[in-house]
Amino acid sequence: MGKIRNYIQETSNELLHKVSWPTWSELQESAGIVAIASVIIALVIFAMDYGFSALMKTLYQVL
Repeated sequence: MGKIRNYIQETSNELLHKVSWPTWSELQESAGIVAIASVIIALVIFAMDYGFSALMKTLYQVL
């Protein structure tokens, strides 16, 4: 039981005193970057899917 208590104390000490947490503005900036990257990746995947679908429809019509 002492090992578990020691682990919890060391973990809380680490999180409170040694971890550098982002500021609110840094967090907002990072969230914006993630949102923009997600939209770009979704658009790229959509374009690839649409192009592949059009290619397959054309091939099926020829065959």
